[in-house]
Amino acid sequence: MTISTRTIGNGSAALTVSGLGLGCMGMSDFYGTRSEAGSTDERESVATIRRALDLGVNFLDTADMYGPHTNERLVGRAIAGRRDEVVIATKFGIVRDPATGARGGISGRPEYVHAAVDGSLQRLGIDHIDLYYQHRVDPSVPIEETVGAMAELVAAGKVRFLGLSEASPETIRRAHGVHRLTAVETEYSLWTRDVEAEILPTLRELGIGLVPYSPLGRGFLTGTITSTDALDEGDFRRANPRFVGDALDANLTIVEKVRAIAEVKHVTVAQLALAWVLAQGEDVVPIPGTRRVARIEENAAATEIVLTHEELEALGDLGAAAGDRYADMSSVNG
Repeated sequence: MTISTRTIGNGSAALTVSGLGLGCMGMSDFYGTRSEAGSTDERESVATIRRALDLGVNFLDTADMYGPHTNERLVGRAIAGRRDEVVIATKFGIVRDPATGARGGISGRPEYVHAAVDGSLQRLGIDHIDLYYQHRVDPSVPIEETVGAMAELVAAGKVRFLGLSEASPETIRRAHGVHRLTAVETEYSLWTRDVEAEILPTLRELGIGLVPYSPLGRGFLTGTITSTDALDEGDFRRANPRFVGDALDANLTIVEKVRAIAEVKHVTVAQLALAWVLAQGEDVVPIPGTRRVARIEENAAATEIVLTHEELEALGDLGAAAGDRYADMSSVNG
């Protein structure tokens, strides 16, 4: 298997990455019990990252708030000795207490930007970050000030390229006016297509790549989740609006329609859902998350699937998921 590459951003902001990335968040946080250093779960996560690199999946996505801090350390251990094979993306801006994990708000203050990048570099064990995102927009700090500080990191050689996560078209334009952006990371999948209205056209006008997180609907579009009962007590999906009540029933109907097409094509539900995202453009690089070797192998195989016009139409007509993306959507409307 050969994973083809794609280029996100253009001109001086162009970055070439594997056509499929790996989201590392769930290896450390949010999907149940947190992985402890040296645990079986962590060893499997490290093995998954290394298997991804073996397959040519070189675009790894993390953030300082995952854990908090522990996910960057895990990624750092996994890539030790293989830095030249990896494109590392990490994020700053969501403040969490390292001891308790409690949220402390959002910060885009220039002094915070400089402190945050130094912490990420130390935890990852690298001397530069390939793609540095503001994780959430701080409404109390003009985006020009935050991106100005991020641009200083590029000038200092600590960061190569810049991006935003969950930002509005207006914010993207203002940020891009300060320093060229390479990518915007936001949720995008068969059942989450809000970006198509305004964000994706803005990115294409400006020459900025799209990096979809949760391209498998937080695991729902794998076809393996039918209720929250099987999820760990600490799994945030147990209270996610799309996984409960009437929304769950409606969303299971969507998955069954995907499954019917997947069975005819002799691929898995997850592979078909990923293939649809990949087909949305060469400037789109999804980052499905997993901590299992078998799953990264399954996901990587999706890059070889070619969808017909009829299949793309059938999948595109499935409709949006029932329920909000988050229980509290206030933090994703930057």
